[in-house]
Amino acid sequence: MMTNKIKNMPHTDSEVTPHHHMKGDHSMEMMEDHTMMNHGGHMMHMGNMKKKLKVAIGLMIPLLLISPIAGFTLIHFPGSELVQLLLGSILFFYAGTPFFSGAKGELKSHKPAMMMLITMGISVAYAYSVYATVLTLQGQMAMNFWFELSTLIVIMLIGHLIEMRAIMGAGDALKDLASLVPKKAHLKNGKDIELSELQVGDVLLVKENEKIPADGKILSEALIDESMITGESRAVSKKPNDLVYGGAQNKNQPFEMEVTTLGKESFLSQVTALVQNAQAQKSSLENMADKVAGYLFYAALFVGILSFIIWNLTATFSFALLLAVSVFVIACPHALGLAVPLVVSRLMSLSAKKGLLIQNRTALENINQIKYALMDKTGTLTDGQFKVRKVVALNKKDNILSLMAALEKSSTHPLAQAIVQAAADEPQALASEIKNIPGVGISGKIEGKSYQIVNGRYLNEHQLTVADDETQEYLSLGLTLSYLLNDQQEILGFIALGDSPKPEAKALVEGLIAQDIQPVMLTGDNQQTAQKISAALGIPEFQAELKPEDKVRLVNTYQEKGGVVFIGDGVNDSPALATATIGCAIGSGTSVAISSADVVLVNSNPKAVLDLISLSKKMLRKMKQNLWFGAGYNIIAIPVAAGILYPFIGLYIDPLLAAVLMSLSTVVVSINAMRLTDKE
Repeated sequence: MMTNKIKNMPHTDSEVTPHHHMKGDHSMEMMEDHTMMNHGGHMMHMGNMKKKLKVAIGLMIPLLLISPIAGFTLIHFPGSELVQLLLGSILFFYAGTPFFSGAKGELKSHKPAMMMLITMGISVAYAYSVYATVLTLQGQMAMNFWFELSTLIVIMLIGHLIEMRAIMGAGDALKDLASLVPKKAHLKNGKDIELSELQVGDVLLVKENEKIPADGKILSEALIDESMITGESRAVSKKPNDLVYGGAQNKNQPFEMEVTTLGKESFLSQVTALVQNAQAQKSSLENMADKVAGYLFYAALFVGILSFIIWNLTATFSFALLLAVSVFVIACPHALGLAVPLVVSRLMSLSAKKGLLIQNRTALENINQIKYALMDKTGTLTDGQFKVRKVVALNKKDNILSLMAALEKSSTHPLAQAIVQAAADEPQALASEIKNIPGVGISGKIEGKSYQIVNGRYLNEHQLTVADDETQEYLSLGLTLSYLLNDQQEILGFIALGDSPKPEAKALVEGLIAQDIQPVMLTGDNQQTAQKISAALGIPEFQAELKPEDKVRLVNTYQEKGGVVFIGDGVNDSPALATATIGCAIGSGTSVAISSADVVLVNSNPKAVLDLISLSKKMLRKMKQNLWFGAGYNIIAIPVAAGILYPFIGLYIDPLLAAVLMSLSTVVVSINAMRLTDKE
């Protein structure tokens, strides 16, 4: 399925800059960026982050052994302070670089948030540890924070890696879209070239059963599978100057084509952009965490500096520095940085056990907005196993089943396969000039005569009728009728086909209604069939006789009234899956549809959507609780760390206790995340 923009995109030479290369193709750039995460305008590469984490852990272990922890040191030897200084400095300047770069980006954008707060915390801890080490080397007693610094950096790296891994699933759709195009193209002169070397105007040879490498116009005749565009798995007959699209498949014979469109204007690039844009919205809770981190940064900076000035004037420099460091350390967002990723990690584990593959968890944070569930019929609510139930020939001279099977032979559509299978023992006719009629059916020639296979909507639109007593019996059973017409638009007969609702479909509908989510069934079938299935499943609303391009339109229409969860399985469903508030793909569906979805129902069980809703709501509650645990304690802790109670009861928080309290908040967040279960 496509938007009108994609469907009507230009393909003429006059609208394309000559010699436009695919180098720098936007879709390829998007593919590469999906191994990264943006913080403050700085791209954090996952592979680089893993390497830094390994180094940080390697340095943290010896620091654990030789650094003072709660006044106790496991191993002490002459010169151990210098070793701590060396290891701590390497860790700070090497493993801390992702946070420094992120903070720089936040500073440039004038939006200090998580990266600024982390950078401030580890920088103060490092500076104070250097200061304490110098004092120790001079024979004075001072507590350093080398171990706390190392754990802070390690924990924050782990948190960001968890977060990056959780959001990387969004890139799978782009990988599947890119895989539709071959890696090389055959020039007419026989030379094979990389796609990056293609130019507008190049004449290519596309061999039998190969994917088309670029958009263009065909120079000879061929049969093309354009299911990736139309959603209909029917081969389309192409004539000279007809348009062909990169990613479609040549079915029957080699042909030549001229490249007319490359780069960002190509069909796949536009679909890629459509999917990416729908998936790239940042999580509202991530935004909330960033805002909280920003507030903490300003609060800690202001309170820390104010505390230092006041105590430096009223007490000593060392005491003032001690309390300032306590403020900066206690405000450092160990827990805040893990508040969302830890819950996500737990969610992934629980959802996998329920047959749910979460690919874009940020969409699930919108679960409370969901008011509508739009569901495909065939393959989603029904098993998709169509069988021919009845063949009715209105003209006794024609073998209806054999003729229709000949026209449908090259198609992989479930209806077509059912007809071909039913005609396996019938005389085999040979069809030619097969053409797809989007949203209607198929046409072709058999022994020089023209035929069409159409649906009931086509009959209504062209004022063609069949006696009710001929069709009503089958329509009342919820069967789908495919009609055969000759070149004079006479109805020669019809075939009644049907599949059965999945056993879990009714439970899904009942569960949705119980949660005030209105189910809506979508189908290309006739009104009678849709009415029968919807009544059997208890679905109050359905949309029938839909063309492929109607799905995105309906998603957008319903989303104007409330959040939409869309459940589908076809290639043509991928934009609708990506556009919906939450997109769920049936696991038995096509690769692109699955990768475009936010969630994949691995076992193809539609009832799993109810588990998804339940887990998502619990996840949202846990994330919000963790944000409070991760940041809320600072409301009390920061003023106490600044010494506000010291004049009254002699209470203050030294940097060591500040580090302990900061770590305790991380423990609380971790325990709360683990309390996310699939139990009611």
